[in-house]
Amino acid sequence: MSTAVRQPTAARTDRKPATMGQALRRALRDALADDPAVHVLGEDVGTLGGVFRVTDGLAAEFGADRCADTPLAEAGILGTAVGMAMYGLRPVVEMQFDAFAYPGFEQLVSHVSRMRNRTRGRLPMPLTVRIPYGGGIGGVEHHSDSSEAYYLATPGLHVVTPATVADSYGLLRAAIASDDPVVFLEPKRLYWSKADWDPEEPDAVPGIGRAVVRRRGSSATLITYGPSVPVCLEAAEAAREDGAEGWDLEVVDLRTLSPFDEETVAASVRRTGRAVVVHESPGFAGPGGEIAARITERCFHHLEAPVLRVAGFDIPYPPPMLERHHLPGVDRVLDAVARLQWESGFTSGGRGGAEGRGGGAL
Repeated sequence: MSTAVRQPTAARTDRKPATMGQALRRALRDALADDPAVHVLGEDVGTLGGVFRVTDGLAAEFGADRCADTPLAEAGILGTAVGMAMYGLRPVVEMQFDAFAYPGFEQLVSHVSRMRNRTRGRLPMPLTVRIPYGGGIGGVEHHSDSSEAYYLATPGLHVVTPATVADSYGLLRAAIASDDPVVFLEPKRLYWSKADWDPEEPDAVPGIGRAVVRRRGSSATLITYGPSVPVCLEAAEAAREDGAEGWDLEVVDLRTLSPFDEETVAASVRRTGRAVVVHESPGFAGPGGEIAARITERCFHHLEAPVLRVAGFDIPYPPPMLERHHLPGVDRVLDAVARLQWESGFTSGGRGGAEGRGGGAL
């Protein structure tokens, strides 16, 4: 079977605005067209085209056997996908919302993550689980969770989350082509974000396991992923616009949480000497704690201040009218930066000090 990811072969001539949702749909369509082993399955992915319309038109083009609606039974969906992968297919499962995936979590832990190790490599598990995740769309409970920590704590799973249109296409193609299981977390509030992109000649992007520096800086490093990438870029621009008293912030987009790109992160923190980790997931036992520990272990003698975190609060996801207080925003990010023990008086005054931007950083 073919598992190659299509790469651009000529100069791009027809770049038009495209959304993340459109790039994901094109990745699925190209994977289905290139490899007959690829099958898409999930609740409402066929006739409806998915809750967020990412699979719109795929059933009409490839048939109901290649893009199949399933019963409302997440454990059954994943169990079926495990059997498909064991028999040589490449299933791509869609979970409608982040917290809807919990009933299927047992399959991920007990079988998906362990099958290749259990069989000493004889049975790969080329299974991709697409999960729309995170807040920012006014969704109610069970529709806005950031549950990446659960998957990160499960050895054997790759955990990937794009933040750009180009990465959405490139990383999803790489996930489907992988012989290891991939939990592909799609930031639902970025589905409608746009960038110039040519679906016929998609941008080549780094593969799974590689972080990228989205913005160069020298004062401190903001380490983030998924839905918090635009927030950190906005915070970096706001810091720069403060003129002589501003900070030049570097922004690292992890893109892949597991495997974790320690080299790119460590190189950035060693240059800047300060770091803030930003994510929507709750702070306690969240990804930021592991990232901060790894930075401390690798960069201790380069750090000018403790690694700080800006995260969702340690509560169940709040009602829609309150989510703006729960989600990390520009003010909370800049408040954390202000607490990085600057020598020129920032912590006692300067940009308002530790109290000046509303608090909330862990």
